[in-house]
Amino acid sequence: MEGFHAETLRPGVIQITDNMGVCMTLLAGSEKALLIDTGYGLSSVREEVDELIGADKPRRLLLTHGHHDHILGADEFGSDGVWMFPEDIPVCSIYSGIEQRRRVLDSARARGIPLGLQWQQHYLSFPMPGTVPPPEETDLGGMEVRILKIPGHTPGSAVVLANGETLITGDDWNWTTWLFFPESLPVREYRENMRKLLALPFRWVICSHQQGVFPREALEAFVNGLTDEALAHAQPCPEGDERGIVTRCVEPAPGQRLVFDGAKL
Repeated sequence: MEGFHAETLRPGVIQITDNMGVCMTLLAGSEKALLIDTGYGLSSVREEVDELIGADKPRRLLLTHGHHDHILGADEFGSDGVWMFPEDIPVCSIYSGIEQRRRVLDSARARGIPLGLQWQQHYLSFPMPGTVPPPEETDLGGMEVRILKIPGHTPGSAVVLANGETLITGDDWNWTTWLFFPESLPVREYRENMRKLLALPFRWVICSHQQGVFPREALEAFVNGLTDEALAHAQPCPEGDERGIVTRCVEPAPGQRLVFDGAKL
């Protein structure tokens, strides 16, 4: 469908990228499907999913956290059921507000993304669906899924382990990971939570702001590189300037960055 790019990364694991460059993941079992996040919602995510797996296959939506670039297509899935950890409900309320939606539309227009008037009106007015906490495990039919709460990027951030081999990290890990929002955890608490992931038997990693699938070793290098010494030598960086936050940046592994609130070391 126009506005999306879809690619199968692993058997039954499809990455969908929206026209603003944010990735979501569709897990398609033989009986059911699970969509992980919805991007900015500037085009119909549901129609894209229907094209990929058929309109009749039951599906649920998991929101890994409450930031606008992951939740603003969720209204299309309210009748199917939306999962999110309750710690992120306040985050979702803030980032789905009318001012945030206007900023998203302004950004899309600046990029030259075509937006119909009717869709814009809908975008500014739709109510967010209610959410319930996700189960720890679910079976999609030939695909076992575990959903884990790993606080860090936000207090209710979720990660997903599919078929015991593919880890979907939401925004808890990207090649540039942001940990400087007011709702983000202090960097050492985040580090301890991320270390728990290394006990899982995954072989592959998928994130939200970089297309493709990455080997386990990439995440291992990132987590193991977040040493006290590395954090102590983190350098100032400008990412938090617009928010009035003094951010610091560390490169725990080659090509990977963590940007965090220097006051929450």
